[in-house]
Amino acid sequence: MTSDDNRGISRRELLKRAGWVGAASAIIPLQDVTAAVSMPAGPAQSAAPATATATVAREPLETLTAAESDVLEAICARLIPTDASGPGAAEARAAHYIDRALGGALISSRQAYASGLAALDRYASLSRGAAFAKLSPGDQDRVLQDVASGAATGFPNGSIAFFNLVRTHTIEGTFCDPYYGGNAGFVGWDLIGYPGVRTVVTADEQRFGVAAKPNHKSAYDYAMFTKASARLAPPGGGDHG
Repeated sequence: MTSDDNRGISRRELLKRAGWVGAASAIIPLQDVTAAVSMPAGPAQSAAPATATATVAREPLETLTAAESDVLEAICARLIPTDASGPGAAEARAAHYIDRALGGALISSRQAYASGLAALDRYASLSRGAAFAKLSPGDQDRVLQDVASGAATGFPNGSIAFFNLVRTHTIEGTFCDPYYGGNAGFVGWDLIGYPGVRTVVTADEQRFGVAAKPNHKSAYDYAMFTKASARLAPPGGGDHG
């Protein structure tokens, strides 16, 4: 992806626009964050030359199939790539957040993911000669540009709608409260300089030019916050809170 491609959006700009998401996602219910995020379409550009995606250990899936997960992991890794400025969506386990949420708060999007991931992988094979996860980072970006612009074919509701859906959820998974399954190790919050949820702010921390040290605490580490269920309650009652 070239820096002057007006269909794209740089990683720096994406993080600037998404910077408040880390704070908002700490206290906004999972299902409400989607409506709060609004960004122009286009995959992020890596500030450094394209390199192999960071290896992240496979983990048990809750909702997606293994094939769907492979495609989604690759998409998330290119939307917020790992580069010289820090870790990206892969390390934040954004795909894990999506997989988990699709069995709960985002269950209404499950079919859109099933059809959209299959369509994207099929388009990658037809246009680039290989499954999306097996393409080079550059070719993955070109496929995502086609999906973001509406040029990609084979999507039941058009490729733009699917791209916007995945982009929004990838941002959520990278910068949400870790309680919801993303922002692993608080890498998303560290990336944008968000110091974490605080119930007490000292006078020194309120001074201009003073950066609060990260406390790496979830909102739900505080008794004053009620744990929302991370997935729908099973038949017969009970919750995850």
